[in-house]
Amino acid sequence: MSNPVVIKSYKGGIAVYLDESLAFDQLLLEVSGKFREGARFFGEARVAVSFEGRSLSDEEENALVDAISCNTNLHIICVVGKDPEKESQFKEAMESFERYFPKAEENGAQFYRGNLHNGQILETEGSIVIIGDVEQGCSVISARDIIVIGRLSGNAYAGGDMEEGHFIVALEMAPQKCKIGAFKYKAKEKSRWQPRMKKTQPQIAVVENGEVHTKAITNELLNELI
Repeated sequence: MSNPVVIKSYKGGIAVYLDESLAFDQLLLEVSGKFREGARFFGEARVAVSFEGRSLSDEEENALVDAISCNTNLHIICVVGKDPEKESQFKEAMESFERYFPKAEENGAQFYRGNLHNGQILETEGSIVIIGDVEQGCSVISARDIIVIGRLSGNAYAGGDMEEGHFIVALEMAPQKCKIGAFKYKAKEKSRWQPRMKKTQPQIAVVENGEVHTKAITNELLNELI
């Protein structure tokens, strides 16, 4: 193709069309240059991105995301795949998160892109938005709020400043330990016969009556919290 990299921008996302025959190292340079040239046009938006035209390994996909992030001020919330169910899930999650936390940068939140694994610990004095999974044995410690755009199956400790109103949000909420301020969440034991949900729903953990409770994120809940 005459242009090895073609970028199409749409509301809330960017589609990147890639030449399937070009060597990946050269393609990576082309992507870097293309986004560097358009950095002013893209601004500082939070977007989903999709890669079209060729199959990519996880390592190649991560390298492309890094190339875009390093050459622009874009915050990539997620990479949208070809799975229609997952694409719908990401869209639903992004809409919920955007409404509940619309000005993360202005509120001093930090962004971390990638999975936490092998016992990693991430600690911050502000709020944290993790674009990835928090695996078992890993911990996120925040003085304010925690948002996981992925699966939370490790430990999450929010509200370290001991002020009221803090929360933990996750696309998939299945923590080993969950604590907000001085209050801990005790997961209810699930029946071995309980069917697995076919579709996950973003959940939020908040303090109510001296206990940490998790709830599905709905428009009614968002209106109540906001």
